Amino acid sequence: MADTLPGPEHAPDDDTFDPVDGAADTAADALDAYSRIVTTVSATVTPRVAALQVPRRGRGGWFSTALGSAVVFTEDGFLLTNAHVVGHADAGTLAFADGTTSPFHTIGADPLSDLAVLRADGPTPTPVRLGEATALRVGQLVVAVGNPLGLAGTVTAGVVSALGRSLPAHSGRAVRVIDNVIQTDAALNPGNSGGALTTASGEVVGITTAVAGNGLGLAVPIDSTSRQIIATLLTDGRIRRAYLGLAGLPAPLPPALRDRTGQPTGLRIVEVVPGAPADRAGLHEGDLLLTAAGEPMSSARSLQHLMLADAIGRPLSLTVLRGQALVDVIAVPAELRSDD
Repeated sequence: MADTLPGPEHAPDDDTFDPVDGAADTAADALDAYSRIVTTVSATVTPRVAALQVPRRGRGGWFSTALGSAVVFTEDGFLLTNAHVVGHADAGTLAFADGTTSPFHTIGADPLSDLAVLRADGPTPTPVRLGEATALRVGQLVVAVGNPLGLAGTVTAGVVSALGRSLPAHSGRAVRVIDNVIQTDAALNPGNSGGALTTASGEVVGITTAVAGNGLGLAVPIDSTSRQIIATLLTDGRIRRAYLGLAGLPAPLPPALRDRTGQPTGLRIVEVVPGAPADRAGLHEGDLLLTAAGEPMSSARSLQHLMLADAIGRPLSLTVLRGQALVDVIAVPAELRSDD
């Protein structure tokens, strides 16, 4: 006899699986898991993120107060925040979610990485765990903890929207690109700057640094580069960088030269600062920079990676294409000053 579908007289038992109810249960379980992650991270990280009040002197001598966030990252009261939050201020006030307040003083700030280190002049909670941003993946859950609009202990959640973004940072006339910035759709607002971006395990993998609008948030990654910057700020209070005094844009090499060198692009020099090391070395606008210290220069970032403290005062070999001729020059990078 052929099998038949059960009619009313053959109704399944009450405990038989219902696909609709099963899907609802699965969705509820997923939401419960998501909620547990966010609440656990909130409970762990929020007490370790301070709200900052930083006095600023404005035009005409008037004072204003900048708001931001900072993250406790050592047992002895050091905090991480953004350089743009503290500006040129030497001190300010911080407040934790439990109502504890304390003055702080600025140990060092680096506008070209948008990182700053502070030290509390009073007791602080135990530090957060710093993670490694290079392990992040697009789509991964992240939680932002900060003090937007002065509202202490605010938590938002989202995902890593993109990795490897670049964020221009300015100090005087100098412009640097912060590499590998984390993009997230976790809601960020003014005052979140300097706060924590964490993984589901509660490890801080970024310091939230900018609000670009339209649901776009950015964070400076915690990685080998930022760890080195933080360590140097702790010991020296500042970051020394080398400076050539040129600006450039990626440009393709002529086909014959590209085939010969295997290098697809160089750095077209669009500006040379008068009197800067690049000017003294004889570089000109329109030159196509091919190599520096023997390394291919395909972008401003390629050159930027060479402009570290140990390059200051040391001859740097450069090869440029000028018209149809390859020209070798020697430049001596100077130390970058805040007004350069």
